[in-house]
Amino acid sequence: MSIAALVDLGVPVEALEAAWSALSLGGYHVHFSHRSRSGVVATYFDVHVDAGQPQRNFGTIRELLGKAKLDDAVRARAIKTFDRLAEAESTVHRMPKDDVHFHEVGAVDAIIDIVGAATAIEWLGADVVCSPLPMGRGFVKAAHGVLPLPPPAVVECLKDFPTYDAGIDRELVTPTGAAIVAANAVRAERWPSMAPEHVGWGSGTMDLADRPNLLRAVLGAPTIATKQGTHVVIEANLDDATGEMVAGAIEVLLAEGALDAWAAPITMKKGRPGVVLGVLCDASAASALAAVVLRETTTIGVRYAEFSRIERPRRMVEVETPYGKLPVKIAEGPYGPPQIKPEWDACAAAAKAHGVPVRVVIQAALSAATK
Repeated sequence: MSIAALVDLGVPVEALEAAWSALSLGGYHVHFSHRSRSGVVATYFDVHVDAGQPQRNFGTIRELLGKAKLDDAVRARAIKTFDRLAEAESTVHRMPKDDVHFHEVGAVDAIIDIVGAATAIEWLGADVVCSPLPMGRGFVKAAHGVLPLPPPAVVECLKDFPTYDAGIDRELVTPTGAAIVAANAVRAERWPSMAPEHVGWGSGTMDLADRPNLLRAVLGAPTIATKQGTHVVIEANLDDATGEMVAGAIEVLLAEGALDAWAAPITMKKGRPGVVLGVLCDASAASALAAVVLRETTTIGVRYAEFSRIERPRRMVEVETPYGKLPVKIAEGPYGPPQIKPEWDACAAAAKAHGVPVRVVIQAALSAATK
């Protein structure tokens, strides 16, 4: 369904076929068609297996992908997806990751699915934002026997990713689908702030009684998002706290989830010098962080106010430099040229390891990110 939706969105089939040819796999052919679901005409994609396929473990698949003449970025996405799935399976079966036999997802159709999805996502060059995933209930028959839904490997793949009860006794998210999402999505949102430009529909095989079996892919440009009342600023005036105490409180606040924390000098009653301790946080964390201020400082009360803010969409990338791989934050959106900022701590560590000034490492990371 992922490949079907992305091809329907506009990814050329020729780009996928070139990647599949580079795998040098035989015994299969692919087929695209159309199906109507609730009046929506969607693309349907299927892999027809013509000959028997060997069972493949993660080590075998990683070697296959390593030897294939794939684009490096596509190869990295595909290996990352299989790695996420292998990690999940190794946890479920309590065995070394390289030795995991994927059974259904080690078959040629899953390799085609994962490499095809990696190719399509890389061709689009867009961040992947996925809505929370619906979890079906009941049981499913698999190579290991009857398994509860959602399958154990799906739950392991989707650790830290939002899901919800779909209220239906069917398998709605497969291990392959879960791995594709987990390895490629930068975040989860019900609907990101964007101006839709193109829409693609992928059809599934099952007929579902309470919903159309469709996957929708939307390509859009980020728009200005004004979030009302989603953030809180907490403040406390301090005239009897030492500098060490204020610094320690800021450190604890940041460790416990504050988006930012600061101290600004003020003059208080009776001419006493003091500071305003400020905290910026998500509204959901306000109570917990107010308690931190009361616990870690000498104040006997705090004040807070809700704020709205406009944010640039941001993403993290890793760039290759003479000083190793370095993380770089890129903030984009319709606000002029992107803001590109290498992560200071990583650059400082690389500078120390190579015996060069940190500004040299930062410049190398900026140059690589700009290219």
